[in-house]
Amino acid sequence: MKKVFLVLGIVACMTACAQTANGIINTSEVKRIEQVLASDDFQGRKAGTPGIDKAAQFISEEFKKAGLQPVSGGSYLQSFSMLRPKFKGVKGEMDKVELDPKNVIVITTKPELKVNEKDGYQLEYIKTGENFRSKVQSYLKAKKNAVVFVDTSFAANFPRLAGLKQLTFPMEHNVVFVLGNYQPKEFTIKAEHTIEETKLANVVGILPGKSRPNEYVIFSSHYDHLGIGKPQNGDSIYNGANDDAAGTTAVILLANYFKKLGNNERTIVFAAFTAEEIGGFGSQYFSQQYQPEKVMAMFNIEMIGTESKWGKNSAYITGFERSDMGTMLQKNLEGSAFQFHPDPYPDQQLFYRSDNATLAYLGVPAHTISTAKMDKEPYYHSSDDEVETLDLENMTEIIKAIAQSSKSIVAGKDTPSRVKTENLR
Repeated sequence: MKKVFLVLGIVACMTACAQTANGIINTSEVKRIEQVLASDDFQGRKAGTPGIDKAAQFISEEFKKAGLQPVSGGSYLQSFSMLRPKFKGVKGEMDKVELDPKNVIVITTKPELKVNEKDGYQLEYIKTGENFRSKVQSYLKAKKNAVVFVDTSFAANFPRLAGLKQLTFPMEHNVVFVLGNYQPKEFTIKAEHTIEETKLANVVGILPGKSRPNEYVIFSSHYDHLGIGKPQNGDSIYNGANDDAAGTTAVILLANYFKKLGNNERTIVFAAFTAEEIGGFGSQYFSQQYQPEKVMAMFNIEMIGTESKWGKNSAYITGFERSDMGTMLQKNLEGSAFQFHPDPYPDQQLFYRSDNATLAYLGVPAHTISTAKMDKEPYYHSSDDEVETLDLENMTEIIKAIAQSSKSIVAGKDTPSRVKTENLR
């Protein structure tokens, strides 16, 4: 008899949850949110423009209506700055011999930088026959002040280092590259840049966990797109309805859904990232705010507005084989009409190309859910990526499937295996 009551209880719970999903996640709401996010008023939501600021305000208002806690004080905006150094000039000497300015490239976010042998900079060398690109990256990632002498055998590659002067986070360390086979006893280098600051913001809302508040499950998307560009068919606004207003619509509706259920044991973080299209800076900044071992799972949602290669009621998961999270989601959908599949486009390296990647590199089971036919997506990065091209009813079913399949992880009943970082490139 107890087993009968248990089965009846489970069935009743599933029925109630399904009713809740149908009441909150519906095509009417999907259309409402999509039409706002992909409207011309937001001018294509390019990072750093007034259009994306309007989008951030709209998402904040939706998070507030859903009843989420703001990420910072009274604001849902997770604000940060990016810097772009523009080169003005450089002078240098090695053992009192003047350097050719073309042979010095300084990577810094300081307007004026002076370096000499007394400043404690590490002296490093890229020697002939070594992997030039790998060595350069290793010195940048070391986050230590260094003067790097580059063997003249790399003279043809050396000017490319100027390309490293791009949009970046504020840096405490500086790296000076000097072309030449020097081992100086004394040196001086002075570089000047104009530093342009771009202020950006993710939009983040929190639903605290009941019994495991320090364990996090993340639902995310990016809300930026390409802005205004070259006209196509007379339209210069790249609205990004599928890329990725679709994912952001899902995040907003999932926030409403889980708030309404009110039974999440783990803390849920709902995040709309900025600057994905120009380097993934929003998710990079976001990932720095969390200890990776406390993030149990990340559901990144991107481009779910069109049918997958399997047709309706289906989607794929990038990096499916890198954790058992996809298998958990499939199991939670047994008996339904919906199916998740492994990524069918492994040659496209999608696992590394979206906002899940930063946390995945830290071992978090962080995956992207998508339906995009990346071998022949007709409106990808086009001004024709409009709401009218989306299958909103199918998109609604995908969002419901994400809600249903993630519940055991949100409830703390399932914990996906960690991504093995040594296998990541």
